[in-house]
Amino acid sequence: MSLHGHASRKLESASISENERVLLRCKAAKELESAGEYEAAKAELGERWQGVGQRPKVADLSEAAKAELLLRAGTLSGWFGSSKQIDNAQELAKDLIFESARTFERLGLTERLVDSQVDLAVCYWRSGALDEARVTLKQVLSHADQDSEPRLRALANLALLERVAGRFNEALEIQIQSAPLFERSSNHALRGNFHNVYAQVLKEIGLAEKRDDYIDRALVEYTAASFHFEQAGHLRFQGHIENNLAGLFASIGRYSDSYDHLNRARALFERLEDKGGLAHINETLATTLLAEGRNLEAANAAHKAIRIFQDGDEGSALAEALTTEGRALSRLGRSRDALSSFQRAIKVAQKIGDTHTEGLAALNVTEELLSILPPKEVLNYYRQAETLLPKSENSRVRLRLGECARKILATAVSSSSSVSLEGGFVQVVGGDQDQTSESKSLTMNQPSVPCSLEEEVLRFEGDLIKQALEKAGGSVTRAARLLGTTHQGLAFIINGRQKSLLSARKPVRPRRRSIIRYH
Repeated sequence: MSLHGHASRKLESASISENERVLLRCKAAKELESAGEYEAAKAELGERWQGVGQRPKVADLSEAAKAELLLRAGTLSGWFGSSKQIDNAQELAKDLIFESARTFERLGLTERLVDSQVDLAVCYWRSGALDEARVTLKQVLSHADQDSEPRLRALANLALLERVAGRFNEALEIQIQSAPLFERSSNHALRGNFHNVYAQVLKEIGLAEKRDDYIDRALVEYTAASFHFEQAGHLRFQGHIENNLAGLFASIGRYSDSYDHLNRARALFERLEDKGGLAHINETLATTLLAEGRNLEAANAAHKAIRIFQDGDEGSALAEALTTEGRALSRLGRSRDALSSFQRAIKVAQKIGDTHTEGLAALNVTEELLSILPPKEVLNYYRQAETLLPKSENSRVRLRLGECARKILATAVSSSSSVSLEGGFVQVVGGDQDQTSESKSLTMNQPSVPCSLEEEVLRFEGDLIKQALEKAGGSVTRAARLLGTTHQGLAFIINGRQKSLLSARKPVRPRRRSIIRYH
């Protein structure tokens, strides 16, 4: 018999106290919540539930029962806020959960405390406060028992958070280390979450490193996730798996498969009347259409997602949809509208402190509007992206940054601007700007006769690298840091197309051979 069924039978007993009755109702509500049955979970709380974000009726309860009811009201408020896209729901949910956590801590109920902290971190994550979510989850991991459910929930959510933040290696390490713990769990919803996040991480690394084996493994992990969510009866999460599969197939050019999965996801979310799920589907649809070159349809799909997300308080999702809309509009030739969408995405991401999404939005401005905006304005967006994405583990993002830098150099040549290195960033200076010997930046002279654009780009690149090496005292590692690239990448350029700079770098120190011999 399920926990819900067992609790329902005990609730019929007249011999239990009101505190015991509330605790049983909370257990039953939690089971229903874990299966995505939010309406049923709300009904289980009865007249004590007062609405999304509202404080439940707790006046006559013991401290323990009060804390449990606050926790359930808070977590349900968070889920309803996400599925119905209710403004400020996550903030109100956090308040209820935080009060619950303080009570658990005061009562010395450690397991209930760490469980509530995981729910608090989920609310932080939904609202885009990734740093706060990370700190909270790591606190849970430092206190939770090894095989406890709160620990597994914390691990699954921390891996998901690191993936969203673009820290794929950290996410992969968490998944690999925690796999044995999830294999021992009998909780299908938790195991489904594990396989879902694992699939997302494998997909991102597979696409970035062009590893077909990782893409194949991601498909296997999504299949496993779907199985466990089906066993848990969690239709909402099954819908998210279908949406994730659609995104994966779109990224490898299998658009027909992508649309099939989107249709399945849409059917599930429409059945559940889940606005948040439908918004995510529209965002995935927009990126799929964009990949196919169906720009007008992509812009319309992205706008539908935006209209839903802007009613809620999931800022990261809204910023991503705005960025997608900006890309579509720019390819339709609607540059002014595109810039407006990009700027709004940046503003939304800044407000919630999501630096990764902000950086990606700025990078998209540079890529999509480089030939439209004034050079200095493009450079400002590039510098913003370069600053916010310095530790991106996504090689595709690093390549995009590098390609943007080269295009900015090419644009500087064709527009008779000068380029310099100042404070570790590429600078564009107007061709008629006065230069003094005391200027901190070392500018490059413009060509006075017609020449090859590629040759000039190479010359500008060489001069920038030379400046960086001089500032770094010949250290390739420090120069690479100034230029926003890696030691290996800069060394490759110097040894390849900029061999004239070999004398400007410090001599390469031969590495000591390992004392371990491999046979």
